[in-house]
Amino acid sequence: MPSLSVFGAQWGDEGKGKIIDHLAHEQDVVVRYQGGANAGHTVVVGTRKFVLHHLPSGILHQGKRNVIGNGMAVDPETLLREIEELQRSGFPIGPENLAVSGAAHVIFPHHRRLDVAAEAWLGKGRIGTTGRGIGPCYADKAARTGLRMADLLDKDRLRSRLTAALAEKNALLERVHGEPGLDLETEIERAAGFGARLAPLVTDTGALVRKAYAAKERVLFEGAQGVMLDVDHGTYPFVTSSNTTTHGIAAGAGFPPNRIDRAWGIAKAYCTRVGEGPFPSEEVGAVGERIRELGNEYGATTGRPRRCGWLDAVALRYGLELNGADGWILTNLDVLSPFEEIPVAVAYERGKRRSEEFPFGCASLEEVRPVYERRPGWGADITGVRHHADLPTAAQDYVAWVEKKAGAPVVLISVGPERDQVIPRAGLALARRS
Repeated sequence: MPSLSVFGAQWGDEGKGKIIDHLAHEQDVVVRYQGGANAGHTVVVGTRKFVLHHLPSGILHQGKRNVIGNGMAVDPETLLREIEELQRSGFPIGPENLAVSGAAHVIFPHHRRLDVAAEAWLGKGRIGTTGRGIGPCYADKAARTGLRMADLLDKDRLRSRLTAALAEKNALLERVHGEPGLDLETEIERAAGFGARLAPLVTDTGALVRKAYAAKERVLFEGAQGVMLDVDHGTYPFVTSSNTTTHGIAAGAGFPPNRIDRAWGIAKAYCTRVGEGPFPSEEVGAVGERIRELGNEYGATTGRPRRCGWLDAVALRYGLELNGADGWILTNLDVLSPFEEIPVAVAYERGKRRSEEFPFGCASLEEVRPVYERRPGWGADITGVRHHADLPTAAQDYVAWVEKKAGAPVVLISVGPERDQVIPRAGLALARRS
């Protein structure tokens, strides 16, 4: 398995951090290729919990190389703080196990301030961003006015490009949003200081990853947000600002698309969403609150309560098909244990029309009503189960039924937050892509 893409197959928060940490011990290189500090990948190691925002989840394993690819939006202050926190916890981090792309775009204070100001400006039409400056940073990338990590290492170039950027951003802050601007010299010194500290890590990560693959090393590509938040294929405009899918790997990691050998999705046994936007299977009453409390569904990055609902097999099948998934990983199955009956959305109704296909366009999705099929619960604690055959029969039946609805096999099942609370599907062999 030379290369493996692991992506979120729902609206994010599917447990990617824990699963990638679980898989990382078999990998040589772990690559983040999109997103920024708006990601919050939670990994539990013994009694300690780590929330990773920039760093790939392989960073908690010795002997693995971790890559922050060119497709990421890097907040250097946040990255340095995250590195220092892990170092204080006993995890060594340096050029031998972490590489940062010189072509990754940089998030500055003006990006964060404009992110928050723009959300306030939108009012009821707000997107529900984390306020971390991700969208404004990617907007500058597309407009060709952004700065990249390599720019922080050349103070003359930094001054030239940041002078031009702040002329525009300060005008927006002051004249449009009525807020004070930022001091150019302060921002130059601040950015140059971050650049000096990160310089040993900055390199051509695309060349690094391609060379590793050519040498038969195992490469894992770690998605951040979920399929439904993809800027092109998600519930636009209630999406993030990058390609969260396998399609983002080639551009965001500098890696040939025909060398992605396997793709696995990750999906919870139910659904959650953070922020605004359509969510067909959402439960807004006591049931949604019960799922939230059982699953501890609060944002790792913001602490916001997540919107909760039942598994949406229509959206899941769309996400898996879109990414060409060879299989998928079912997480948080244990959260469903107390329920006597488990609904799953298997189709949508819009007026008198029923469809099992995911609709194109956000407006269409806002108008649908989910059609549920109900499966019996198992009423037993499964957090200690480590073998598929030891799951209650109703739980085994549920997994088999759900994978048929999703159109792809379940390869792993997670039954808790700990590293070892993962159940492999025995005898499931997936052929490498031709």
